[in-house]
Amino acid sequence: MKKKLLIFGFFIIFSGILLYNYIYKEHRNIANEEESFVVSVIDLKHDYLKNDSIANAKYLDKTIIIYGKITSMDLSNKMLMIDTSLSAVIKDANLKLKQNDSIKMKGRFIGYDDLLEEFKMDECSVIE
Repeated sequence: MKKKLLIFGFFIIFSGILLYNYIYKEHRNIANEEESFVVSVIDLKHDYLKNDSIANAKYLDKTIIIYGKITSMDLSNKMLMIDTSLSAVIKDANLKLKQNDSIKMKGRFIGYDDLLEEFKMDECSVIE
């Protein structure tokens, strides 16, 4: 009986440790991750127009490097609009960026918003 109780106690403790490690995972550091793809906003748009389910499987929640031209900026909210199709949240608002500048960024691709008809990225950092 004591042996079964000891095995059961060990199982409970082991399960608790696994559950704790599953729930409290370390956060992703996008800046240090290796990028999965390097793509322009125009090429990304073409991939989604061809087949959005294949494009979602390819890009969604992946670290990508994307490049294009800044069409609008809201640095107080850390938002950039690239080629009128990609909305990006940048980490550093103290950048010397201007409208119509070419930009290359690394970030996590969140997906495509059908309502606003734009792509979304977050945790973006500018690559120079």
